Amino acid sequence: MCGIVGYIGFNQAADFLLDGMAKLEYRGYDSAGIAVIGANNVIKIQKKVGRLANLEAIVKQDPNEGVVGIGHTRWATHGRPSDMNSHPHADENMKFAVVHNGIIENYMPLKEELLQKGYHFKSETDTEVIAHLLADMYDGNFEGTVRRMLDRVDGAYALEIICADEPDKIICTKKENPLVIGLGKGENFVASDIPAIINYTRDTYILSDGEIAIVTKDSVSVSDRAGNPINKKVFHVIWNAEAAEKGGYEHFMLKEIHDQPKAVRDTFGTHISEDMSQALFSELNWEASDVDSIKNILIVACGTAYHAGLVTKKYIESLARIPVNVEIASEYRYSNPLTDSSTLCIVISQSGETSDTLAALKEAKRLGARSLAITNVVGSSISREADQIVYTWAGPEISVASTKAYTTQLVAGLLFAVYLGQLNGKLDAALAKDILIGIHELPELIHTIFEVDEDMKAFAKHYGFKTDVFFLGRSIDYAVAMEGALKLKEISYIHAEAYAGGELKHGTLALIEEGVPVIALATQEDVFDKMISNIREVKAREAVVIGIGMKGDEEIAKHVDHTIYIPRANKFIAPILAVVPLQLLAYYAAITRGADVDKPRNLAKSVTVE
Repeated sequence: MCGIVGYIGFNQAADFLLDGMAKLEYRGYDSAGIAVIGANNVIKIQKKVGRLANLEAIVKQDPNEGVVGIGHTRWATHGRPSDMNSHPHADENMKFAVVHNGIIENYMPLKEELLQKGYHFKSETDTEVIAHLLADMYDGNFEGTVRRMLDRVDGAYALEIICADEPDKIICTKKENPLVIGLGKGENFVASDIPAIINYTRDTYILSDGEIAIVTKDSVSVSDRAGNPINKKVFHVIWNAEAAEKGGYEHFMLKEIHDQPKAVRDTFGTHISEDMSQALFSELNWEASDVDSIKNILIVACGTAYHAGLVTKKYIESLARIPVNVEIASEYRYSNPLTDSSTLCIVISQSGETSDTLAALKEAKRLGARSLAITNVVGSSISREADQIVYTWAGPEISVASTKAYTTQLVAGLLFAVYLGQLNGKLDAALAKDILIGIHELPELIHTIFEVDEDMKAFAKHYGFKTDVFFLGRSIDYAVAMEGALKLKEISYIHAEAYAGGELKHGTLALIEEGVPVIALATQEDVFDKMISNIREVKAREAVVIGIGMKGDEEIAKHVDHTIYIPRANKFIAPILAVVPLQLLAYYAAITRGADVDKPRNLAKSVTVE
């Protein structure tokens, strides 16, 4: 779903801009703001949908002159939600206004440079740097200044920029974040995604990385970074509005699985230093003493978020050497918990509205614990209740079965574990850098896993009508196995259970018989040989085994019926990669069985009752 919107023309200005600003309200995302240039050539900035009562009057003040407007439908990544931290951002002289999706990775050195030059910043965002940088570099040529500004900016972004000196145009560009241009008559539209514009036009240009578009009400010209013209082909949208929201995918779940590279990139964002040696959390701004006061950590969550908590426990204990206990949120309040002021309570929730998790958070705070929320929704109940927040920038997740929210929770958990370990001095610098480099490479690594799509589809067709499936794993792989089993059972209705590999001989082996599918994860080198032994145990009972291993581990293929390889990576990165083929397997199993993938029976997206 879209994050930024832009309009130039006059035919549908009020409808489009207001609709664009409200687009994500029902998805749980607060709208952030809009900048409008009217006939008087002055940038006027309005913030938040609730304060846009006069927007329609502004855009209709002189319809014959037309209107340029840019807006953003989500809060900025940096800082707590506030008018100052919401888009658009302008320079001090209101010459430029900017909205932005993505992350400016080198914003801090740019900000320090601009501060030394006397520029004043109103927000905590990376986006405001662009507005001041444009003002600093401006030579009277709007387009030329934008091109030179881009040479100084690193990161992933989709940008819309307007200038009071040239009020008849929007300049937009992108790198690793989506941007589309809708083509109309006497008006043109800009948005992050097709759903935002489908009610207004079906003819579009879809920008590629590095392309720059100059948009006026009567024309759209596209060029590369060097200024060479590009002849774009018109993409005519034939989908209906619902299909457009799915991006052409058959189901939201499949789209959201494929959204994961971008969601991961948006989540690690500016949490990694430019030299990839430090984990950064400016929103926390902790010192070593803050970590030293933590004697134990409590993680509370439900369902998929609980599984993310189990992985995060391994991360924190391994990298920061702080004891961690993970509790199912619905059980925590009734366990007579040993929580006090030396406890850090971490709550994990995609929606931020999970009733059991919210209740557990309140109980932990009542007992004196400090609290930290990992959530995907700005302004949610849990984000308001927690002392501090780390946001996962997965974007709207519509399918009931969580995919990209889970992977971003793992990324946030791993980054936080590195952050703790660096602050308390327990984490080796070389290992920290290896992990941070691995996180930075995750989007590309996840893309390569999509190559197993056909394999998972074939496995689903062969084994999708079995009544039982078992998942095995050791160490962190066991937590991933639990998530794989949950995905399969919740959308395909196949009875699926996950077991620690070493537990087989303590009763579970009695359930293994000829033809029973077993999904065996073996991505952790320190328990690899033990896992091979467990695989041999189920093979001896004639189970059909699908092994998940890292590229280069040829040994696993000798002991299983089918092998799926994930890219070789640091052992802390492997759990984030290993879950992707399991998500695909669950998806195609549900398709094979004719289940409703996005809306499985008896389940809801946000569990708001106990």
